[in-house]
Amino acid sequence: MGVVIIFALVTLLAAYGAFTALKNKNFLGAFWAVATLAVFGWFAIMTVIESGFPTGTH
Repeated sequence: MGVVIIFALVTLLAAYGAFTALKNKNFLGAFWAVATLAVFGWFAIMTVIESGFPTGTH
């Protein structure tokens, strides 16, 4: 279940990176950040749908 948390953190960092890259007009960096955001965001959403949100207990 820790995978969901890791995917969510990578998604948040990719969103920040995409915003920063677009603000600095770094289009190649923005492309890769948006691609990372799309892939890891999709993985995070589908993992939550398939396995549920981690509750913190066993």
